[in-house]
Amino acid sequence: MSILCCVPVLECVYCLGCTHWLWKKCLYSAGHESENWGLATSDEFEPIPRICRLILAVYEENLHDPMWAPPDGYGIDPNHVILKKDYDQTEGRVTPYMIYLDHENGDVVLAIRGLNLAKECDYAVLLDNKLGQTKFDGGYVHNGLLKAAMWVFEEEHVVLRELLEANPSYSLTFVGHSLGAGVVSLLVLFVIQNRVRLGNIERKRIRCFAIAPPRCMSLHLAVTYADVINSVVLQDDFLPRTTTALENVFKSIICLPCLLCLTCLKDTFTFEERKLKDARRLYAPGRLYHIVVRKPLRLGRYPPVVRTAVPVDGRFEQIVLSCNATADHAIIWIERESQRALDLMVEEDQVMQIPVEQKIVRQKSIVEDHDEEYRAAIMKAASLNIPMSPSPSYGTFHDTEEGESSAGSGMEGSPSGWSFKGMRRKWDQFIDCHFPVNDNSEHMIFKNQESQALLCGQET
Repeated sequence: MSILCCVPVLECVYCLGCTHWLWKKCLYSAGHESENWGLATSDEFEPIPRICRLILAVYEENLHDPMWAPPDGYGIDPNHVILKKDYDQTEGRVTPYMIYLDHENGDVVLAIRGLNLAKECDYAVLLDNKLGQTKFDGGYVHNGLLKAAMWVFEEEHVVLRELLEANPSYSLTFVGHSLGAGVVSLLVLFVIQNRVRLGNIERKRIRCFAIAPPRCMSLHLAVTYADVINSVVLQDDFLPRTTTALENVFKSIICLPCLLCLTCLKDTFTFEERKLKDARRLYAPGRLYHIVVRKPLRLGRYPPVVRTAVPVDGRFEQIVLSCNATADHAIIWIERESQRALDLMVEEDQVMQIPVEQKIVRQKSIVEDHDEEYRAAIMKAASLNIPMSPSPSYGTFHDTEEGESSAGSGMEGSPSGWSFKGMRRKWDQFIDCHFPVNDNSEHMIFKNQESQALLCGQET
């Protein structure tokens, strides 16, 4: 009898949980995740539409006679395509890709297309992963995508090295969409760890643009490589938000209500701190660019707004209940909306009539702002006690002096460099170095004139 009395209580708890979950999902629509992020500028967002068209070009069988070109074309010279491989040549290990020598923008580009719904080999790559299965560089990565990335590197690193040696001022850029975005994100990690095999290319010359990427690396790696990897997400895209094991998603097609029920309970009663402290949990990689084109409870599309940040928490943690969740994943829509957003940014710059000198200053300030945001993300990760294993210094900070490590100098393989204790020790070393205490008195003395001038300036 007592058990039967508890049934209504459990039903009420379940209904309240489902109601809270549904309200939370509706609240997270229309770009709620990025409402506190900064706005992207035309200078930093300029490559995105061009990169989307470059990825679309991989789908063409004959670039000299394209069948699905956008109205303004792909914007590439087919004669500068170094190589292009399809499924027969990749043996199903990775989706088709091509290497393009972009003389106009000074880039050596490797572009990988997205998943083909008709190819079982693509599903095999995407589903080849289990929670905490593969470790890489002190974090966790998607097993199947890492194997695909390593295969591409072994196949093409000689070609890439020769192109970089022939064009020493060019950047090395990796671009991909969907499944290809996950592959290039992990390929960049592997390239940075093996730069010697590419002629010791500088880290600042390596870039990656992941369009609608899957969750492929742990939070430690996602934040650490934010200076190299840039992820682009259109509004309600489902893939960067999919935390459930992908194999369970495909299996649950025959019982979708069961999946929604379990997801409801899991999301409702799982705290954000617990998610962050799970070192095996995978996230969307690098710096995030969120294109917002719709507003809640309104019909139609609005002028797109692009927001960017290197967030530690809130990296697209909630699946949005939206009829556009799958449409926003399409590379065609991402190309169109990113081009619209860029046109609006350029038009605004023209209205403001920004001088050339001021544009140069703004470009430098963007780099400095990104570096500061990158540092802040690492510091916030340390403050939240997010699991980070010992690793050498990372980052490309423009204000770092020659011979000085960045983002982790003085760590010497100790994890305390990422913790408050490590930061406290560095601060004590700074004080001892510049403001030693006199043994005969308890007052600080200045070690040099520069330190004295610094303090006098602060006092005034």
